[in-house]
Amino acid sequence: MPRRLVPYAALVLSTAFLAGAASAQEVKRTDLGRSPLDGDAKKEIVVQLVEIPPGATSRRHFHNGQEAFYVLEGGKVQLSGKEPIDRAAGEHGINQREVPHAGYTNVGDKPLKILSVYIVDKDKPLQVPVP
Repeated sequence: MPRRLVPYAALVLSTAFLAGAASAQEVKRTDLGRSPLDGDAKKEIVVQLVEIPPGATSRRHFHNGQEAFYVLEGGKVQLSGKEPIDRAAGEHGINQREVPHAGYTNVGDKPLKILSVYIVDKDKPLQVPVP
């Protein structure tokens, strides 16, 4: 490669890398409320809106308590090495204490929005990442 093209190629590659990093989306968790659990001072109720934009990955994790979720706005998600599946609006369920879940990427063209209600230990992290 001629010498004068090397700096240009480096600039193009670094710009492409930065653009990719800047466009990478993150999962957004918005606390809607927290309250002590009546009758158990060691636990609290947490209500969150979880938004997973296109291209973002909900990392595999568990909670120090139980999570009840309701899909407000659905989308298409994919676990690594698996076929994409639909998470439909209205889908709901319960994730048990310390049981790993998630680990999928939003491969659709719109944000996936989930309302989650947790009953968790106050003195521990809400979410614990797992491999």
